[in-house]
Amino acid sequence: MAAKEAELKELEEKTAGDGFWNDMEEAQQTLKKIKQLKAVTEPWRKCEHHAEDTLAMIELLDEEGEDSEMLAEAAAGAEQLDRQIEKLETASLLSGETDLSNCYLYINAGAGGTESCDWASMLMRMYVRFGERSGYAVKALDIQPGDEAGIKSCQLFFEGDFAYGYLKAESGVHRLVRISPFDANKRRHTSFASVHVTPELDDTIEVEIDEKDLRIDYYRASGAGGQHVNKTSSAVRITHHPSGVVVACQNERSQHQNKDVAFRILRSRLYALEVQKRREAAEAREPEKKEIGWGSQIRSYVFQPYQMVKDVRTSCQTGNLQAVMDGDIDEFIESYLRWSVER
Repeated sequence: MAAKEAELKELEEKTAGDGFWNDMEEAQQTLKKIKQLKAVTEPWRKCEHHAEDTLAMIELLDEEGEDSEMLAEAAAGAEQLDRQIEKLETASLLSGETDLSNCYLYINAGAGGTESCDWASMLMRMYVRFGERSGYAVKALDIQPGDEAGIKSCQLFFEGDFAYGYLKAESGVHRLVRISPFDANKRRHTSFASVHVTPELDDTIEVEIDEKDLRIDYYRASGAGGQHVNKTSSAVRITHHPSGVVVACQNERSQHQNKDVAFRILRSRLYALEVQKRREAAEAREPEKKEIGWGSQIRSYVFQPYQMVKDVRTSCQTGNLQAVMDGDIDEFIESYLRWSVER
């Protein structure tokens, strides 16, 4: 941590120097690095102050004798400090170029028909709850409803520090086993949905897009959104022919705003594809390279005949199924980050 603080101090001094803005590209890279370092060092500083306050309270207890109220407060402070350190240790594993970034999360229903669409909607709820628990701002950019229930697909945007660094652990196929509410005979069904996460890119990362390679369609937004959204062709869908990537946005009020967001999503998807090509090991695990069905899942959620959630990659598991579906997936994310560093 001392090395990071020294680097931060050096960079901050650099920004105050003459001619810092003469090279705009280098200046932006420096400011980006400062933001990354602050995201790591500032929480540790707060944690250090918290530790000092807790130690001071314990020393006071030693001097003045037992005080049940103060003892309970010191114990609560120590427990909170332990949780903070554990969280910071996990954050220290995030050192990728885009780990600090906001991110886009895509969910697509797979094998399983209506049951799979319902499962996709359950996953969307789980990730929205995770975002709320973690302090991220979550925005639905595009939702395609299922024919009978649930959703066929959705695109969510998570805004906040390290959103991509944490949620990248969720990319892959998610498997559900339960007694289907859509089956009159109450039989157990298995269904699948894929999750894919890409970082929001800043201006320092270049992604070349030739407009001749694009097809842009405008259409009326579906679902709630007000009279203006539903009565005009404000929704935008962009198809990038060379890669086959299709992105859409219908959440904003105007066609121009939806187009701008759709282009940002497209840049993010194309960047992820380029990274995928450079990393053969990661390429084998990318959702686009797998059938959304048997044998390709990264995590299984079993509702019947017992309750368990298990990550295939890390063997991390829990029987508290309801907590997971309410967004408590930190344990799985942390185990993935440790596994990805160690392997």
